[in-house]
Amino acid sequence: VRRGAFLDDVAGFDAAAFRVSAGEARTLDPEQRLLLELSSEALMRAGIDPTQLAGTRTGVFLGLAGSGYGARFTLDDDAAPFAVSGGDPAFAAGRVAHRLGLVGPAVAVNTTCSSSLVALHLASSSLRAGECDLAVVGGASIMAGPEGHVLLSQMRALAPDGRCKTFDAAADGYGRGEGAGVLVLRRLTDARSDRDPIVAVIRGSAINHDGPSGGLTVPSGPAQQAVMRQALAAASLQPGDVDYLECHGTGTRLGDPIEVEALAKVYGQGRTVEDPLLIGSVKTNIGHLEPAAGMAGLIKLLLAFEHSEIPRHLHFQTPNSHIPWDTVPVRVAADAVAWPPASQPRTAGLSAFGFSGTNAHVIIEEPPVAASTEH
Repeated sequence: VRRGAFLDDVAGFDAAAFRVSAGEARTLDPEQRLLLELSSEALMRAGIDPTQLAGTRTGVFLGLAGSGYGARFTLDDDAAPFAVSGGDPAFAAGRVAHRLGLVGPAVAVNTTCSSSLVALHLASSSLRAGECDLAVVGGASIMAGPEGHVLLSQMRALAPDGRCKTFDAAADGYGRGEGAGVLVLRRLTDARSDRDPIVAVIRGSAINHDGPSGGLTVPSGPAQQAVMRQALAAASLQPGDVDYLECHGTGTRLGDPIEVEALAKVYGQGRTVEDPLLIGSVKTNIGHLEPAAGMAGLIKLLLAFEHSEIPRHLHFQTPNSHIPWDTVPVRVAADAVAWPPASQPRTAGLSAFGFSGTNAHVIIEEPPVAASTEH
């Protein structure tokens, strides 16, 4: 497979702005460069001066797996001493925390495709437990070398055309994508008290593992059902309270039918085929960002709230015949769908199921009316 969704310039980095020497910058994985830049940008967009956070209990929770960029440096390279901290994903969260002088938890998460959504769950839990008062949460995925692409091709995991044709009969694997995203989290009471620009509320989240499924990399329908139910319980919501579900939806022959069956058993309660749950996947639009996929799906939901519209789910022309569409109460948003504010808060579910078997599900609600109109 020779195709994917690539960023135009992953080398561009203002090293001096982040007090990184030229030698160290050369070894710095592009994922870490992006996360440094986006962490500062996210804080500023939230109305927070990054230079004023030193010594605060601000946490950093990042999902990434490493791009393989560090493999290009040999032991006799002058920059080799920086290669460990520049290439190992474990240093990404620590680098952001060190750059800003933060003293809260700093955690790098790698659960493959669910990494950034697991990071979000951990950040939310840390805020609720009082371990931190502010959290920088994000994920990044860059393909710096061909090795991963080759191995996934050999596994027959990738679509030859580089496209995720999720829920379609033509689904034949997923298309890889590059990207990164960072958000800033606070406890809702603190955000409202300080009149922060709130873009959404995390009502509840949950993580689990497939356990004894058909294989380490084989998705488990029962585990997916369980993590959705746990997130709904944490959110104190019923399935019918959720308007839209942003699916994991990679576009694989095995995964798509399992996911639709699982979500129908949970979110189909009280619904009919005439009044279905809307579903979709951002992977059809920008590719599968792997460890950053959950962050991509979450940002899609935030934009859907902002623009009162659910974006079109692409490449859905002939429904997958292995999914019983005439009996499951779901409908793919194959066209853009208006999503205006209503008497009840607009609410969405978001799934990320890791290739390693670790699953995450989050329930997102639109911002409180007063908060969304204050800024």
